Amino acid sequence: MTGPADNRLQARNDLAWAISVGGIGAVLFAALLAFTWHFAATLFLIFSGILLGVALNAMSNLLGRVVRLPHALRLTVVCLVVAGMLSGIVFLGGTTIAQQTTALSNTLKSQLVNVKGFLERNGIDTSFFDFGTVSSPSDDAAPAAATPAPHSLPSAGTIAASGGAIFSQSLKLILGTASAVGNFFIVLFLGIAFATQPGVYRDGLLFMAPVRHRARTVAIVDRIGETLERWLIAQIITMVAVFLVTWIGLSIIGIQSSFILGIQAGLLAFIPTVGAILGGLIVVLASVASGWVAALSAFILFLGVHALESYVLTPIIQRQALDIPPATLFAFQILLGVVFGIWGLALALPLMAIAKVMIDHFKAEDPVAAITTA
Repeated sequence: MTGPADNRLQARNDLAWAISVGGIGAVLFAALLAFTWHFAATLFLIFSGILLGVALNAMSNLLGRVVRLPHALRLTVVCLVVAGMLSGIVFLGGTTIAQQTTALSNTLKSQLVNVKGFLERNGIDTSFFDFGTVSSPSDDAAPAAATPAPHSLPSAGTIAASGGAIFSQSLKLILGTASAVGNFFIVLFLGIAFATQPGVYRDGLLFMAPVRHRARTVAIVDRIGETLERWLIAQIITMVAVFLVTWIGLSIIGIQSSFILGIQAGLLAFIPTVGAILGGLIVVLASVASGWVAALSAFILFLGVHALESYVLTPIIQRQALDIPPATLFAFQILLGVVFGIWGLALALPLMAIAKVMIDHFKAEDPVAAITTA
């Protein structure tokens, strides 16, 4: 028989064990948060590659419903078709895209300067705006006319400073371009690698789970994969529809840079709520240069595209993909956007979809326990 002393000793041991396990868990959780914070960009890059792999695998599965081919051959066909479409857009519309991008950039800069001047004339402080070296043409022309340019040669110090500034800006541009191209190929390689052998990575992920939790892990992983596949296919259809409607509508209105504006509207449609607002703002701001009638027509077009996306495409195409309340999604987007920047803003929805699948699974009845009791 155990006496009171033994019970007290056992209680102390249990308390010490609980405190030790809780402390270790808290330290590990803090270390995980620190790791995520420090390597957030890398983790988001890997997650983007996973999403690309899921999208390629989903398109390959759709092709498998039409044509009975091996997975590797279907994936090759999908990659070739996507690469051909992108190459056709670049080669056939590359000059148009470059010209319209330059014109759109200049238009947006001039419109931002006009907005800033309008706010300043009405007594609103705009010191928190930073447009760099952008200035209105009238402001640049007046000093040039008033002060004649000197004909003396610049000093050696001026030449050295200018050379250093040019070298610094060129180096930043080269490094930024190399980083963007490198990230693109990393995402592309990861996506193709994940899509080539999805079963291998799935089995490896399941192998890391404890044996007694493997059935639950299988259900969660499969449910996440199905949810992301349905959402990505629906999102691709929505982006293409937004691009076509915006491009054709702006072309009918007579807005310059309609093609590049359609492309940016389609790409921003990947980001729900925030992307639509930002895309509409860019479209309206770029249309002001063509007159208030064109700007009003572009605003009406934006409302129509937004209504098409929100009340037609999303309910019909994505009704079985995701069911997340808009306020919850918007709050999560803002949180990740503030903490992690553009990566968090763009990938908030798929991350929340994964979290929702896990929460719904744990809220439901335990399938393992149900099978055991049966």
